Formats: sequence, C-alpha cells, structure tokens
Amino acid sequence: MKNLNSEQDFLAIIDKYFPPVNGHVTLGRGDDCSILQTNGKLCISKDLFLEDVHFRRSYFSPADIGYKALAVNISDIAAMGGVPEGFALGLIIPPELDENYWDTLLKEMAKLANSHGLILAGGDLCKGPSLGISVTVWGSPYQDQKLSSKSKGNFLTRGNAEPGDVLFIHGSLGLARTGMQLLERNDIIIADKSPASIQAHLRPNIKIEVGTALSTYPAVKGLMDLSDGLACDLPRFIDCCETAFGAEISLTGKILHDEVINFAESEGILPEEQAFLGGEDYALFGAASADKFQEIAENIAGILPIGVLTEKAEILLNGKKYCQKGFDHFSD
Repeated sequence: MKNLNSEQDFLAIIDKYFPPVNGHVTLGRGDDCSILQTNGKLCISKDLFLEDVHFRRSYFSPADIGYKALAVNISDIAAMGGVPEGFALGLIIPPELDENYWDTLLKEMAKLANSHGLILAGGDLCKGPSLGISVTVWGSPYQDQKLSSKSKGNFLTRGNAEPGDVLFIHGSLGLARTGMQLLERNDIIIADKSPASIQAHLRPNIKIEVGTALSTYPAVKGLMDLSDGLACDLPRFIDCCETAFGAEISLTGKILHDEVINFAESEGILPEEQAFLGGEDYALFGAASADKFQEIAENIAGILPIGVLTEKAEILLNGKKYCQKGFDHFSD
C-alpha cells in the first residue's frame, strides 16, 4: 500500500467517503470557507484527539481512532439535547501511516457520521510527528415534525439546578476507566475477561436519542456528558449554578457494572470510587425536579437516579465526604 505524499492524496480519500454538499451546507469543501444555511440556533463544540494523550496506536486500531475521534464530539451535542448536523475535521499526519491506514480510519468515521446524518463541511491537514485529530461539530435543537409542539426540544444548558433536584445518569460509570487501565497493562488475557470495559474505552456508546428525549422535558435542569468522570464533572456542573451547594451521591451494586466491581475488588479499591473517578464514559449526567423525575424515568428507559443536590456545599459519596480531585488534562 502506497504512502500518501500530497494533500491531494488525502483529499481524495476524504472525498471518497464524505459528500461535499448536503442539506444545510450550501457550499462545502474546496473554498476558503463553507457556507451553512440555518433556521435558528446552533450549538457548537470542539475536541482534540491526540496520540499518546487520548489514545495509543498500540491498542487503538485505525477504525477505533476514526470512530472515537468523532464520537466524543457527537456526545457533546447529545449532552445539550441537540441533533448533530455537521462537522469540520483537522488532521495532523505522521509520515509513516500509509493509504490503507487512512482509508480504514476515515471509512469508519464516515460510517458513524452517516448513521447520525452528519456532513463533513471542511477542515485542514498538516504534517506532524504524531497522529492528531481535531473535530468541530455543531447541532440544532430537537424537533419532531410529526408530533405536537410539546415534543420540540430546548438546548439543555447547565446552571439551572438547585438543592432538592434529583441527579441522574444514563450509561455506565467507571467502565471506560477500567478498560483503559486494562489496556495500558498490555495483558491480553486479563483484557479478554472484560469485553464491556474494553469496548467502553475504544468505542463509547453515544446517546443522541436519550439527549433529545430529555430536551423535551422542562423539568430537566441541565445535562452533560461525563468525559472526565463524576469526581471532576460533578463540581463543574454545580459550579455553573449561581448559588454554591453540594451533592449526596449513592453508587451501589445495582448501578455499577460487574466488570467495574470485579476490577476494583482485584485492585483492593472501593468499586464506588472506581466508578466515581471514571473518565471517558460519556454517560449522560443531569439534574431534574424531584416531583417530575419519576415521570421522566418511566418514559426514558435507562435513566437511573444516583443522588440529590443539597444546600450544604460538600460532596458525599455513599455517605462519606469525598475530597479527592478528579482527572485534569493539565495535572502532572
């Protein structure tokens, strides 16, 4: 398989899998800018996906990299209760990767994009010493034209919660962290015993349908995706509110995945701490009015209560004060 020696070689592969114009993109790739036709608000997000920071080529296949680089961005749209519409793509390209590598990576990215109706509007290419991917994604508020106005969604912004609101999740906690720790050990035998954990780290499940469903409930006070774990993301969620308050979190065996429990016990740590620290689970986490939560949970399968917001500005995990800091990209 040949090496790719020019920008045009890369553009040929991109054009193979991504149409240049579709729907709201009236001018696609090839000019200095793309032109978007919008009918209202858009939400927009950007993430970097960098080799040896967010992934390792030693255990991420090209297809895994293509999938996850886009998936983590789509998850941000899900966390706003939005519908993903399109994205721009930047690639940092190391010289040793051949045509087959890029064909596989971009084919898998296109497969995920097509499954959610996303168009690639443009981007940039650059040589570099290691593989890097930058994605900027945008989305629109959810609307179901077949149903009543009650089924129109609103973007679920943070900062609206208050003491007494129920905290909930949709998805697993600590599963991707467990998968990453197993993969980092390069022990195939151990990793094979935890397939859900490995899959959670390599191929997170993106919850657009759950996010859009939640966006139709005025009782939902905010939503986010758990990219850095509850230990880090819960304080961020609280800090967006005008009044300082805290939370009581309860993580039990009914909520935690068996693989998280088994791994934690083998390491001599508490399963709830493994789950609370988490990272890259991309579960949806939010708050809802206590008097309306049951209705939401009954109508959206998989919504689980994990705690409540409190007036006292401290975080309790299973009844004990929790002070350990979560993940930070800039920590040593």
